[in-house]
Amino acid sequence: MELPHAPSAVSLARALTATALRDLRATADRCTAALLAAELVANAVAHTPGPGPVALVVRARPAGCEVEVHDTDPTPVPGLAEAVGGADGQEAPVAGRGVRLVRGLSAAAGCRRTPRGKAVWFILPALREPRLP
Repeated sequence: MELPHAPSAVSLARALTATALRDLRATADRCTAALLAAELVANAVAHTPGPGPVALVVRARPAGCEVEVHDTDPTPVPGLAEAVGGADGQEAPVAGRGVRLVRGLSAAAGCRRTPRGKAVWFILPALREPRLP
């Protein structure tokens, strides 16, 4: 899903992530996924040059979900330059609140270069008891 390179993309990312996970019947916590996606989109809008779009990719996995945020800046995100597991007790070097949330609440997270810039991603595990409407 392509989002505008604007502050309005943050709330849009939150809503689209929750809706996509519901529609995909993913078993991960939709609230946590929406929060983390919004944080990554906020970082992309704040720290990358516009007007290039920000892209949001939401995938169901057999045991949870994976969310990626793509932007046009190839610079690695401090604290996510290499893939990390979540809640490892180690502080991310020079990381802001959003990166700390992603590291602390996800099962894994990272950043990789893409042909157009980079993708920042996280994986959430399945809930023990899925919340499906």
